[in-house]
Amino acid sequence: MLAEAGYRNDEPIVVGLQRRDNAPAFHAQGLTARRETLSATTPIYAASLSKQITAACVALLVQQGALDLESALSRWLPQLPSWAGDIRVRQLLHHTAALPADRDIDAILDGDRTSQGVIQALTRFPALPGRPGGDYVYSNAGYVCLAAAAERAAGQPIPDFARDRLFAPLSMSDTLFWAGPAPAPPGAAPLSPEHPAPLSLGDGGVWTTAGDLLRWSQALNADELGLSALMHIPGRLDDGTPIGYAWGIGVRSHAGHRVYRHGGGWPGLRAMQARLPDLGWSIVFLATADDTERRTVLLDLLLDAVVAEGE
Repeated sequence: MLAEAGYRNDEPIVVGLQRRDNAPAFHAQGLTARRETLSATTPIYAASLSKQITAACVALLVQQGALDLESALSRWLPQLPSWAGDIRVRQLLHHTAALPADRDIDAILDGDRTSQGVIQALTRFPALPGRPGGDYVYSNAGYVCLAAAAERAAGQPIPDFARDRLFAPLSMSDTLFWAGPAPAPPGAAPLSPEHPAPLSLGDGGVWTTAGDLLRWSQALNADELGLSALMHIPGRLDDGTPIGYAWGIGVRSHAGHRVYRHGGGWPGLRAMQARLPDLGWSIVFLATADDTERRTVLLDLLLDAVVAEGE
């Protein structure tokens, strides 16, 4: 299938599939930037796959009553301008908060791609470009704010909260939120020196392995954390219009089956995760030298295969 999707047999990519309690199956090929063999245990930047982990932290805090989805962003980030009082936490989850466009924020970051840098950049916008709850506009900055709000509600840094409440219970020992100062955690597959991974948390920040990512996916399928029902609820605009984005995950369908999926990307990296809970399948893949969208072709091929297997 890799060849059919356009990947050469020397391109670095690791693919994992698992159905329910069956043993996971992996295919890995190619070398990392350090000329090390890529494998299912190689730590790799997860990019925007991190958003569902941020959302899971929020779900835990909502369940324990520490974080109210209807609370204003200004409660958690009082340093933001007055417009933060019009944004609700649930709007950050579903990308309906009407925050400034990521490209406009990036233009003033001056290389400071940390959480504090993003939040500081937001303080320089005197007004929002739209009305919160009015439209769906994908926002990395929104998830940086969401993670910061979760930290304040939890009373501890989100890397520690996620480690204690998510990664340790699921035995995901090779997964962590990384805020630097080095561009990558020890032993990880580095990205290009010209385009190191950002150090912001929430929108990204998670480094994981294909094995751990598959473990995470199957835990959500089986609702091992007691969060899946909540995390699978799609968002809505304030006028009631449904959107195809739940808690850090897109909501799609394939051959009549509900699919929860999300991609991740950064220069020199493409990632993808998809789950079909009714069939018990999870699919993950991480390509560490890819700047194309061949991943969508590969995902469709893999979805066709697992659906055929499950029917």
